Amino acid sequence: QVQLVESGGGLVQAGGSLRLSCAASGRTFSIYHMAWFRQAPGKEREFVAAIQRNSGITTYADDVAGRFTISRDNAKNTVYLQMNSLKPEDTAVYYCAAGIRSRVYDSWGQGTQVTVSS
Repeated sequence: QVQLVESGGGLVQAGGSLRLSCAASGRTFSIYHMAWFRQAPGKEREFVAAIQRNSGITTYADDVAGRFTISRDNAKNTVYLQMNSLKPEDTAVYYCAAGIRSRVYDSWGQGTQVTVSS
């Protein structure tokens, strides 16, 4: 399996931006489909965005589409989540995930906290 380490979380005011990073190690990064999920207090973990390994095709949850952008740099073994126009409801722990099969993620990072103040 691949090991994943997220970074870039923090406290930001509503309307602000953050960029999360997820560094991968252990296996060839380019073979993995990558995704971001999040979990708010008292809620289940939910899908945020994904990027396919070969085509680079991206998908987004409806409530982040147009505000968040997922990207990957295979040379740096890193996937990013650029988050703009942040809202208080975006507050959550954000997790990076990887999988060899599309939409099946079996490697997870430890999470990074994002807090958006109103």
